[in-house]
Amino acid sequence: MNSHLKQINAQNNDADDDIDKAATRSRKKLIRRPGTKGGKLPWNSLQNAKTWRHVAQSVFVVINIYICVTFYIWVRFYETGGNSLYLERPAGIEGWLPIAGLMNLKYFLETWNIPPIHAASMLLLVAFLAMGLLLKKAFCSWLCPVGTLSEALGALGKKLFGRHFSPPRWLDIPLRSLKYLLLAFFLYLVVPMPVQAIQGFLMSPYGLIADVKMLNFFRNIGQVTLISVIVLTIGSLFVQNLWCRYLCPYGALIGLFSLFSPFKVRRNPDSCIDCGKCAKACPSRIPVDRLIQVRTVECTACMSCVESCPAKDTLVFSAFRPKGQPGATRSAGLSGMAIALILTLILGGTIGYAKLAGHWDTKLPEQFYQRLIPQSQMLGHP
Repeated sequence: MNSHLKQINAQNNDADDDIDKAATRSRKKLIRRPGTKGGKLPWNSLQNAKTWRHVAQSVFVVINIYICVTFYIWVRFYETGGNSLYLERPAGIEGWLPIAGLMNLKYFLETWNIPPIHAASMLLLVAFLAMGLLLKKAFCSWLCPVGTLSEALGALGKKLFGRHFSPPRWLDIPLRSLKYLLLAFFLYLVVPMPVQAIQGFLMSPYGLIADVKMLNFFRNIGQVTLISVIVLTIGSLFVQNLWCRYLCPYGALIGLFSLFSPFKVRRNPDSCIDCGKCAKACPSRIPVDRLIQVRTVECTACMSCVESCPAKDTLVFSAFRPKGQPGATRSAGLSGMAIALILTLILGGTIGYAKLAGHWDTKLPEQFYQRLIPQSQMLGHP
């Protein structure tokens, strides 16, 4: 224990030396962030955004595990003809039906009526888009369980190999376009669909139990899909956030909305000592140290850059310029606690509204489930 503490102190001292050298090179007076050691806040500090983010990620992973297990038990009840444990169907499973959510959103925008089938998928999609509109792609780095898994694999890979591997710029840029091509493909399928076609699909046997079909996809995973998952898993050990950076159409859609977010990572060049720690800490490989404000769709508001900055009021996640800049009206940006609270209010408010308005649960007569779920393996796409 003592040796571990000595090692941490030595690392902090080395980091302090690096920061002091950077300040000397930049010929700027360094005013350190209060409470930092080695340029960082302790993990148990209430001001540490990284800790708040990890707590939010952990809670959301636990919630999703509970939803998935409960849903599986619910499905098995009907597959066994009522001879197994019964639990209520968790409506939150519809958060895993983004295509149904997109179709229902199209239906709502044309009819101004909330669809009776899988409405929760649309409402959750709207909540996640609202998060992007306000707080950049915070959903991706704070709540998304796939993003959390991708991040954990990247951290494991760094421990195993001592570093992350980054494709060269000439390859990285076209690879990043893949997620937009996937998004364009799904939009091409959904946007032109007339309301009658959407309604017909959702009311078909396949559409009524689209959530069960999704479960079957993972339970009876094909060889090609399995190989793809293995390749992505192994690749994520080498390339940080491989799925999120290059292939996730959901993140691509939220990223487009994030362009209009008033909150951005903003840098005060007058107090910046050009240590480069922010750019080094950024998992999206954004050159934060060379920007005044981060506008890119790749920013996930993970606050890694902000937490790595040793200088007071230099890097903030804010709707206003940092203190000390010309025209600045506010000094402090959003804290990790504030981001976690806002995300909770958006998600909790959406679910609360949906429950009060009767749009949260997809309620079908029991005989539909009794008839459709046991034969779900044989139901094809309409």
